[in-house]
Amino acid sequence: MLRGSESVRLLRERATDAVEEMDRRDCDADRLERTYAQFPLVNSVVSGWRGVYRQRIRPLLSSATATSLLDVGCGGGDIARKLAAWAASDSLLLEITAIDPDRRAFDFATSAPPQPRLTFRQAYSSELVQAGASFDLVISNHMLHHLSPGEFQELLADSALLATRAVIHSDIARSPMAYALFWAGTLPFFPGSYIRRDGLTSIRRSYTAPELRALIPRGWSVRAERPYRNLLLFTAGDGVG
Repeated sequence: MLRGSESVRLLRERATDAVEEMDRRDCDADRLERTYAQFPLVNSVVSGWRGVYRQRIRPLLSSATATSLLDVGCGGGDIARKLAAWAASDSLLLEITAIDPDRRAFDFATSAPPQPRLTFRQAYSSELVQAGASFDLVISNHMLHHLSPGEFQELLADSALLATRAVIHSDIARSPMAYALFWAGTLPFFPGSYIRRDGLTSIRRSYTAPELRALIPRGWSVRAERPYRNLLLFTAGDGVG
């Protein structure tokens, strides 16, 4: 493990040139599938979507009228499945469309049994904009740090066009402590997948809250959340995050 001073130096700036193994087109297919299969456990610990659902999504839902939600870059689909299950458990109507342009992610997501009010599509957000689609809510999980500067701004522009009510992009917050905890917490687990290696790379590539605030256009806001997460927020109509 890196010493404290080495970790601080390593994480002082974003590692924009670092590449996650699962993003490589020629990565090992079996390891990638195991990675998708292990995401639900990892996200249940680090992503914080249960709290986001309770605080920011559930208050916008109704038992009488369906609310539509778009999950951009859904990967293996575990967050979309959780949101669908939580809403159903609360007897609230939530129609979810989960998209990812990667065929490998789409194939994994659709290999699981179908879930009511949840649809997976292989698509980019820009394709939905071009088609004139709209959704009450637009979300993403741990996607921002994967994007180039141009892709980052395009996602924000697409999200603002697609959402009629609110946008919630959740991502890791880079810090030496987050790196150290993930390094130690994943050491004995997740054999045969990219979870550990790519997770550490993700932390190195992720933003701090001040870095995000320096990049976002007018109308967006950043909220630092525990543990080591940033929410990038936009409210449609009034431009207040």
